[in-house]
Amino acid sequence: MVFLSNAVSDTRLKDKNESGQALFSTCVYGSRWTKEPIPKYSLPEEEMPSHIAYKLIKDDLQLDGNPVLNLASFVTTYMEEEAEKLMAENLSKNFIDYEEYPVSVELQNRCVNIIARLFNAPMDNPDSEAMGVSTIGSSEAIILAVLAMKKRWQKRRIAEGKPTDKPNLVMAASVQVCWEKATRYLEIEENFVYLTEGTYILDPVKAVELVDENTIGVCVILGSTYTGHYEDAKTVNELLKQKNEENGWDVSIHIDAASGGFVAPFVNPDLVWDFRLDLVRSINVSGHKYGLCYAGIGWAIWKSKEYLPEELIFNVNYLGSDQASFTLNFSKGAANVISQYYILIRLGRAGFTSIMKNLMEIADYLAQKLEDTNVFDILSDRNGNGLPLVAFKLKIKDIHYDEFDVAQRLRERGWIVPAYTMAPHTQHIKLMRVVVREDFSRERCDILLQDLMATVELLNKLDKDTIFKKRTATANWNLLKSVTRATFGGVKNESHKTNG
Repeated sequence: MVFLSNAVSDTRLKDKNESGQALFSTCVYGSRWTKEPIPKYSLPEEEMPSHIAYKLIKDDLQLDGNPVLNLASFVTTYMEEEAEKLMAENLSKNFIDYEEYPVSVELQNRCVNIIARLFNAPMDNPDSEAMGVSTIGSSEAIILAVLAMKKRWQKRRIAEGKPTDKPNLVMAASVQVCWEKATRYLEIEENFVYLTEGTYILDPVKAVELVDENTIGVCVILGSTYTGHYEDAKTVNELLKQKNEENGWDVSIHIDAASGGFVAPFVNPDLVWDFRLDLVRSINVSGHKYGLCYAGIGWAIWKSKEYLPEELIFNVNYLGSDQASFTLNFSKGAANVISQYYILIRLGRAGFTSIMKNLMEIADYLAQKLEDTNVFDILSDRNGNGLPLVAFKLKIKDIHYDEFDVAQRLRERGWIVPAYTMAPHTQHIKLMRVVVREDFSRERCDILLQDLMATVELLNKLDKDTIFKKRTATANWNLLKSVTRATFGGVKNESHKTNG
């Protein structure tokens, strides 16, 4: 049998085109969408094929920095294939729907139990068991903890017949900006302990001196964002306990363990900073930092339900069952909670210890190599006494370039190493910081060292005018971006701090 085919006439093809049935190329770069502006500010009238939308967006994203080379961020950039698979399989689950997804909620309960025990919460009294909740990150966890401290302080003041209009919180000026958000949003006065050159963390004596009857709590940071140092929670606890007893107060301590909570227990287990201290009543930790999960998971843990006022907890039943809620967000994905549980049982104490000790060794190696160049001074701590990062600054002061020039030139080689100024009262100090994460190997460290020294060598050869022109061009570009953001996104309300 012979099959006959007919050649379609030009007239028929024209009619087909005019009826809106025109054929288009299935090749992305042969389609009309590649020569037309991609929709940016309004919803397009027509659909586009899924593979073309995917490719156009993917091409735009190629202009982002490489997360692997982003040494500015504490946030995890590597997870095992099995963890990613679990997350992908559970992306559609809304964690807040306890009735529909009870196992996901059970995994949160297990995580809270594991983390509470890791932080040495008391386990000897069933009437005062530790409480905890998963959050989007440490920012949400901190706001919840500050809210709990404020509410307890208000209740105590009302019972004593005293005013509740001037609560304050004591903390170092080097706190992460989320603390300023918490105090501003919750209308709490900031009592800052300002830093001095050579002392880049909270001074326990000065901190306790600032405590008064209106103080809702003292924040102690386990891992400064600026230099990675651990603040002295034990001394703050001793001094504050004495002041509380002298004045009949009950000012507590909150530990911001966003970065250090999953580091110190494995590298420096003898360091006492957690619930072993009497006045430490709440702790936050980021699962997406050294908890080794992708962005979107944090934890808030309270020593017992006594420190979490009941009036802050909402009970709802419109998802099919009675359930309690204490979060800023209602709906959120279950995938991040599931990934945290995977990491905890996958690694165990031995796995976390191996990884964190490796990171510390690489950080110490990098610090020593930088120091040996006689070009840089090291500001961060070593030997497990701080976070696995290296904060450093140029040793020679009277040179024609600074840390910001070094960072800008490093970007041309793909590395994102931040340059910034210290906290208020020490802003004259410029520094750079390399965060050592799980995927930062010794080999990658050596490549960074080579590129860093090549950058310094180049800057030494360039004259002052050339560097100034480059710096001015960069500043103008940043100004243009700021003007664009202000035009389309409103004016940003800046913090009083300069974080680089």
